[in-house]
Amino acid sequence: MKVVLLGYMASGKSVVGIELAKKMNYPFFDLDSFIEEKENMSISKIFESRGEVYFRKIETKYLKELLNLEDNCVISLGGGTPCYGNNMSLVNEKSVSFFLNASINTIFERLKKETSDRPLVATIGEENLKEFIAKHLFERNSFYSMAQYTVHTDEKEIDEIVNELISLF
Repeated sequence: MKVVLLGYMASGKSVVGIELAKKMNYPFFDLDSFIEEKENMSISKIFESRGEVYFRKIETKYLKELLNLEDNCVISLGGGTPCYGNNMSLVNEKSVSFFLNASINTIFERLKKETSDRPLVATIGEENLKEFIAKHLFERNSFYSMAQYTVHTDEKEIDEIVNELISLF
């Protein structure tokens, strides 16, 4: 069985995914890290040197590669992955999908502490960050809500979220 976690940046996909994979004794794949490894280049460098269209093409290619693995695994997607091409149909056809739904305030509080790790956030500035998050969530929510399950993550510990995910399947 493939388990796919999706949601906005800082919603907890990677942290929850790692713990879920440990608990299920499955390998864990972060799609962005997988792409960086395969392309031997950071995501920001790929965007800078090859552009978004190229990135979205290879993102789908590597998503398919992970979804077609024979073994069970947990996969966390990039925040934009569900919104492009036929990605959500692929995810729902080949896995059990979960939208980790965090509120604007939760995401804002997490992202403002991570500006050095997330170049996009650093360029927006804290004063514009909440509006940026709200706009993005509005645009992406219809894709995120295509997941088979939605788990609200606000004010929950990682173990609590992991147990809730397991109870749903």
